[in-house]
Amino acid sequence: MNLLAFENVSFTYPGGVQALQEVSFSIEKGEFVALIGRNGSGKTTILQNVMNLQEPTAGTVKIRGESIRSKGPARVAETVGYVFQHPDRQMFLPTVLEEVAYGPRQQGLSKEKAFEKAREALEKVEISHLAAEYPKALSRGEIQRVAIAIVLALDPELVILDEPTSGQDGAATGELLKLLKQLHQAGTSILLVTHDMELLAESAPRSIVMAGGRKVFDGMTKELFENPSCKEWGLDLPVWLEIAREVEGLENVVAEEPGSLIQAILAHQERGGVL
Repeated sequence: MNLLAFENVSFTYPGGVQALQEVSFSIEKGEFVALIGRNGSGKTTILQNVMNLQEPTAGTVKIRGESIRSKGPARVAETVGYVFQHPDRQMFLPTVLEEVAYGPRQQGLSKEKAFEKAREALEKVEISHLAAEYPKALSRGEIQRVAIAIVLALDPELVILDEPTSGQDGAATGELLKLLKQLHQAGTSILLVTHDMELLAESAPRSIVMAGGRKVFDGMTKELFENPSCKEWGLDLPVWLEIAREVEGLENVVAEEPGSLIQAILAHQERGGVL
């Protein structure tokens, strides 16, 4: 059974702006999928429809085979956790531990049990040492981890991350990538919304591309980078792939393991290739 499914979903905003046009896709339990496209392509509208913050004009959104039309956002959040692009704007409690425990408390758990769930979630994202800190005083990368912990404390089956590397440097992005891989390997299904093509190449095996409110690509990320329409869809290739295409024989090596430019260069040189 599909964990999440869009079936011919269309959405039109008041005023007649059509944001989605007959979009269909599904995500299976255990998948790591990226949703990409330029600004205005329909990504945000998809997320709002997933969380039932907006109802489709036509078509159906299903979670575990059931339409979410009759479910409120709180019910949807029991299965789908949404990490916002600017998570600090949703934080209002004095400590990280209280912030992460807030969701479980709203689900009816005792304070003791909610704090236990919160500590488990903080351990999963490796920030247990920040439990007593004020969330908004943390670094951008630490705030992102708190936001992920908030979601994990609710035991969702699917976690959506909206532009999680926004405003982060390379080191913080690398640490986030490591965390996402760990969560995925532990069984968490992930839908990653990103403009970061380097992150995309190194994380999500499958990509869904939106352009003009339509789904224009749904397949393996490796195949996406080979698609001549990438530029038309407003997607820049990862820097490492641009470099690889300038070196004869290197692109094929990189294609075997996207993101591993250094390893590809070494392998190229071992075969006698010249840079």
